Amino acid sequence: MSLSEARFHDLVDAVQEEIEDVFDHSGLDVDLENSGGVLTVRFENGTQLIFSRQPALRQLWVAARSGGFHFDYDESASLWICDANDERLGELLARVTQEQGGEALEFEDL
Repeated sequence: MSLSEARFHDLVDAVQEEIEDVFDHSGLDVDLENSGGVLTVRFENGTQLIFSRQPALRQLWVAARSGGFHFDYDESASLWICDANDERLGELLARVTQEQGGEALEFEDL
């Protein structure tokens, strides 16, 4: 069963809020901007993480220094899963935050 558009937007809004909370409570010096449904995280070194929604595909796209990643929501696991390698969103975020921000953050439930 595919997600309704409303549920998709609710899920993306919720995950973006969780991501913002993790960064807000971390020691990292980052700038967060959420505009038009796109969340941008700017690190001190100038690199960025960009989270954008693709409603037609019901996907969350993440652009990082290491590349672009497309995530589908797995209802049974309540997780965003990368369509290329089955990596959980939280695992990707921990990895790229270490790569780009120099600190490993915990994105437990994502």
